[in-house]
Amino acid sequence: MTALAVLFAALAVWLWTGPAPGTARLCRIEHRPRSGPGSLYARFAGRSRPSKRTAAWRIASIELCQGLAAELAAGRTAGEALARAVSTVEFPDPVALRPLIAAARDGGDVPAALLAAAPEQGGEAFSRLAACWKVSVTAGAGLSVLVDRVAGSLREAQAHRQDVAAQLAGPRATARLLAGLPALGLLMAMGLGMRPLHFLFGSPAGVGCLALGLVLDGCGLWWTHRLVAHAQQA
Repeated sequence: MTALAVLFAALAVWLWTGPAPGTARLCRIEHRPRSGPGSLYARFAGRSRPSKRTAAWRIASIELCQGLAAELAAGRTAGEALARAVSTVEFPDPVALRPLIAAARDGGDVPAALLAAAPEQGGEAFSRLAACWKVSVTAGAGLSVLVDRVAGSLREAQAHRQDVAAQLAGPRATARLLAGLPALGLLMAMGLGMRPLHFLFGSPAGVGCLALGLVLDGCGLWWTHRLVAHAQQA
């Protein structure tokens, strides 16, 4: 019976930290192993909210747009303004932006360099700047006005993400508290002189209760995580 309890506990942990159903199906179709962060907490938290690196890219992108708009307003050329703006912003990966700075200074293909420098996550500003650059070159539109609009839209999106994260902080804390209440109940029972562990591990009924509790606790955490992830993606 103890082995059965361990099996159910492992099932609860898998439900909590395992991959999404769609990802699992794609992995089986493509015959490739599933990859993810090393720790269980990183796997759980990494899918429910953006990583720190993604957030850093987004913040740096907003600073880039604001700096580029300021440099253009100061009367500098587009290439010089972009090179100066990129050089003054602290990006998570400055090495990846060296080709962009070179293209801006030497008159190269700036839109292509922007798209090449954009990270997979958090690089929305680079694709928008590339589109603005193309429109400015082909249609003669004012680049400063376009960059101002991009910066405004990025600030609004960042404010929305922060508002969603603040509203989801309460449900996250409640889910963690509810998940830890069973352990707190065991400690309280032991403090009152009872023997809950002897019942849970020493009798078939106790092992069944333990296994069922672990499964329900894991399912509750998994379901809360899916709700939070869906709210962030909406």
